[in-house]
Amino acid sequence: MTLEILKAFIIGICASVPIGPVAILVLQKTLSYGHKAGFATGLGATTVDTTYATVSIFALAFAQNLLETYETAILLIGGLIIVALGWSMAFKDPFRKLKSSDEDRDASIKDYLQAVATALSNPGAILVMFALFAFFGMNTDEKGFRIFPLILAVAAGSMTYWFTFTYLFGKWRKAFDFKAMIWMNRIAGMVVMIIGIALLGEGAYEIIFK
Repeated sequence: MTLEILKAFIIGICASVPIGPVAILVLQKTLSYGHKAGFATGLGATTVDTTYATVSIFALAFAQNLLETYETAILLIGGLIIVALGWSMAFKDPFRKLKSSDEDRDASIKDYLQAVATALSNPGAILVMFALFAFFGMNTDEKGFRIFPLILAVAAGSMTYWFTFTYLFGKWRKAFDFKAMIWMNRIAGMVVMIIGIALLGEGAYEIIFK
């Protein structure tokens, strides 16, 4: 059981590492507002990753069928959400408050919910979780209380990654000048928009050609 818990902890880390809309959002929040805001955003991603891990354990076949059935709608809605988020990141100045104060702000529920919405809008994330469970040879046939330590270990791995990520970048942000931070934010927003447009394009392809 100890080995399975260790595997689940590593899965939580691995699920958080890929660079995508959520990682860019966490980076933007950390550079804009500091470690606390960035970590709160990371906790939103942890919540979704943990949910996907739970689904992977209890309802792998059902989740796959659901994803296939509503794939086009998920791609279109998720693409729109991500494009809107990227637009906001690219064309707003989130650093305006830092110009008058170098103080970190506290975390807010908005940071958390933005990450939850962004993570949920990416249907590929659950496939990553399924693939990780298969790669590490996790036994998803376990029942009862033996399942919950695995779920908690995935959450702990994800939280550890985001805490480390936001702590390091929270320290690093002090070395940025405001112009560099604004341009980095704009570039990050453009990247997020491209990802969203790609999802929209994939959804449109499903409608037109399938």
